[in-house]
Amino acid sequence: MPSRHMLRDRTSGGHARVTYVELFFDLIFVFAVTQLSHGLIEHPTLLGVIETGMLLMAVWWAWIFTAWVTNWLDPERAPVRIMLFAVMVVGMVMAMSIPKAFGERGLIFAVAFVTIQLGRSLFTAWAMRDHPFQSRNFIRISLWFAASGLLWIAGGLAEGPLRLALWGGAIAVEYVSPAMGFWIPGVGRAKAEEWDVEGGHLAERCALFTIIALGESILVMGATTATLAWTPSVIAAFLASFAGSLAMWWIYFSFTAEAASEAISHVKDPGRVARTAYTYIHLLPIAGIIVTAVADEWTIHHPLGHTDVKTAAALIGGPFLFLLGGALFKRAVFRLWAPAQVVGLLALGALIPVSAFVGPLVLSIATTVVLLGVCVREHLVHGATARR
Repeated sequence: MPSRHMLRDRTSGGHARVTYVELFFDLIFVFAVTQLSHGLIEHPTLLGVIETGMLLMAVWWAWIFTAWVTNWLDPERAPVRIMLFAVMVVGMVMAMSIPKAFGERGLIFAVAFVTIQLGRSLFTAWAMRDHPFQSRNFIRISLWFAASGLLWIAGGLAEGPLRLALWGGAIAVEYVSPAMGFWIPGVGRAKAEEWDVEGGHLAERCALFTIIALGESILVMGATTATLAWTPSVIAAFLASFAGSLAMWWIYFSFTAEAASEAISHVKDPGRVARTAYTYIHLLPIAGIIVTAVADEWTIHHPLGHTDVKTAAALIGGPFLFLLGGALFKRAVFRLWAPAQVVGLLALGALIPVSAFVGPLVLSIATTVVLLGVCVREHLVHGATARR
């Protein structure tokens, strides 16, 4: 089949729609996010946070690179669809390995992740063989993933701190590669401004992943509350958690998602902006939502009494990561700082010394109030702008 038949049609105007195949593909990552949040709940130590963070970075990398690929390739074409289905199968193996990735299933996780990254990139290089720049770009990407893959596999064969170190090195190699333009000696590097990216599609894909993370937070708080006696404190903790998730949705989707899609669609170098805003920065709000879901579970279980360090860190750290990601995202896309989110970050920082003197429910309400305050402020600002 000629490779041009596998590309999306961009001649009809408007941004490329997200297909049902892509939505079906995302279900694998619903499961992966659930595995990550449950893993953090079960291992609330510094080591557990580091391990979960590394696994999240791997899961995000597998998903975002696939989103980039389907930005160019048409998932409605049979070869592309088959490739996505193959990635789904291997992705399920990767997701199922997450709880014991730093135990007996480390090699399985590593092999699954490397298979996804390298296999998808080689397929894309082949599918775009009639487009020399993009094909060469994915050959570069494949070479970088092959190099990092050696570290992943070596880490899967190792144990304990050595596995952590090797996988940390693998993640560093993968995350630095886009910033370096996937530079290869003698071949050169790809320039982000030359990437023919369709910004609106990528913005919508990342918005849908945000929905996945928010959906996990809803599942956690609902499942936790359903198993407990519905005392006033438990109900109050549930309402505070739900209001916090609602505020996160409001901040992201009411004021950011559509505007970012429109902005990226009209910049001169959408590849560079999309790389910074979506490939890198967008992981921060996703991490914030996952950490907040963990905090919600702990708070609903124990709303009263002393706030331990792990609960305080999650209650403040989750919204902090979310707002930090939002502020950096707006800076990357719109070239401006979001005052409301900066103030929200300062307010969350001010809660750190307070957390030692209040219970989990009070602290949860306080962080939710901060998020709602950001909502109100941005609503007033955007409302005033719309009336001009």
